[in-house]
Amino acid sequence: MNTSVSAVPSERHRPSALRRAAAVATAGGIALAGVGLTAPAAHAADSDITFSNVVFNKGNPIVVGISAEVEAPLTYTVKSNVALDSWWVDAYRGTYGTNEYKLSGLTTRWGCGQSSAGGYTFRDCNETITVDPDNMPGGNGNNLVNSDATAWKTFGTAIKKGGGYDDDLLSVTVRLQRASRIVKMNASPEPVAKGKPITVTGTVQRANWSLHRYDNYGGRLVKLQFKPAGSSTYTTVKKVTASSTGYLKTTVTASRDGSWRWRYSGNTTSGPSNSSGDYVDVN
Repeated sequence: MNTSVSAVPSERHRPSALRRAAAVATAGGIALAGVGLTAPAAHAADSDITFSNVVFNKGNPIVVGISAEVEAPLTYTVKSNVALDSWWVDAYRGTYGTNEYKLSGLTTRWGCGQSSAGGYTFRDCNETITVDPDNMPGGNGNNLVNSDATAWKTFGTAIKKGGGYDDDLLSVTVRLQRASRIVKMNASPEPVAKGKPITVTGTVQRANWSLHRYDNYGGRLVKLQFKPAGSSTYTTVKKVTASSTGYLKTTVTASRDGSWRWRYSGNTTSGPSNSSGDYVDVN
């Protein structure tokens, strides 16, 4: 096997529908270029090009709020025995080649390590995708909606030198989750006498992509955690179920100085979150 690491400069790519249309047109396949934002229809993957080892966000869900862009790593291998002009991997919802919309609004390629064996070229690529809830490539008015908190399907596309392209619909999925947060965290009184009760409160909320706001998230099982003064580690003291309006309230007995916080572990559609810590001085 011959191995070399290609010094590919940092590259930034447009949404994949535009990239494929532009690349195919440049390669001479004008008939495949489509019109506007519409991608060419998908076709079966060719055996001379395959995508494998696809991992979004190190195998973890991608958690997105209501406005901030989120970056996530993407790694994959593309194998070919034909010369390629370009290639990429993305996630989508809908029916591919008909009404799909893509996950990443921007992709940055940091590099592709290249090797060869058995007449094939292997490219191990390291990229970062950018997900913008207010600027999605297609879909529901270019915005995320709550139903997008699910597993997204994935695909790889390669553009051949001299014309033609290959789409590879992949078995890998990547899960998108709505960001959660815990606000109005308070532990009181401060200070407090040893052996006296401390009341801890807060409110669980979750991103509402459809309405572009955070809503209270009721019925969540949330951990109350404590970090002693001088320590860097929180440990769980008890579990509390939020009210129907997301409100949290419980009492604990003051024993030593330290910080209190809430910890929500998330679920299939919601990401995890911690509240801010509230330090209580115990006399």
